[in-house]
Amino acid sequence: MSRRIPASWAPYLLVSPFLILFAVFGLFPLLFSLWLAFQSWEPTSGLDAMRFVGLDNFVFALTDGWFWKSLYNTLWLAIVSGVPQHLVALPLAVFLHQGLKRWRGPVSGAYFLPYITSTVAIAMLFGSLFSTDYGLVNQALHALFGIENIHWLRAPEAIKPAVAIVVFWRYVGFNLVLYLAALQALPQDLYQAARLDGAGPWQQFWRITLPGLRPMILFGVTLSVIGGLQLFEEPFILTNGKGGADQAAMTVGIYLYRLAFDFSDFGGASALAWIMFGVIAALTWLTNKAFAERQVKT
Repeated sequence: MSRRIPASWAPYLLVSPFLILFAVFGLFPLLFSLWLAFQSWEPTSGLDAMRFVGLDNFVFALTDGWFWKSLYNTLWLAIVSGVPQHLVALPLAVFLHQGLKRWRGPVSGAYFLPYITSTVAIAMLFGSLFSTDYGLVNQALHALFGIENIHWLRAPEAIKPAVAIVVFWRYVGFNLVLYLAALQALPQDLYQAARLDGAGPWQQFWRITLPGLRPMILFGVTLSVIGGLQLFEEPFILTNGKGGADQAAMTVGIYLYRLAFDFSDFGGASALAWIMFGVIAALTWLTNKAFAERQVKT
């Protein structure tokens, strides 16, 4: 005679597929990478070849000049591509919300489209646009300003701006949609009361819109910080996985990838990943703290 499953087990059975998948593809790789961070291991030699080295991998990462160069490149790209995203997305969202309501959907959809488009396709497109010989960017610069060909993807001084442009173009629409959704959730009676009191558009923006958007701004900036420090796909494809001339666009993600798959140093790559986890956590905490202090002052 078969036993009935207790009703209290039902919720756990329903969520068990997710828990199993998370354990196999999420938790296990996370814990295994933490274990690898203290090991010296080449995967071709098998699991028996692991050798415990303590903190040597972390010391190597923190004393390696390439790590600091890649960290500088990552921070540069995160700031130069991330800050303009919000400076453009916020006023554009306000304009769509207040002055272009009829075209709000199509315009925001057009800006959001690059975010859901394949990164490979976008990188290949911009690779052609930035081409030295026939790229439209160089042709436009020459026609408008007489500037000769710029080696966007080969010159060390040009590769980072080129990558920053690609990242900005792809993610500005995501922030636009965030701000547009937050604007639509703001109570309209506050604006009506402000207009009755004689407040103009700028006063309404500074006194109502901006304070009301502060939680969404914090959310968007936090995502930009995390995403910027994890930047990998765009510079990897645009530089053929090498980081460009003089490694000028080699991010920490690219350096981690090369350390693991080009040099078979999985222990060093794992240690580097956990170091970056600490950096991302610290900068995220500082971002939240800065916004919290700003909110208290206002």
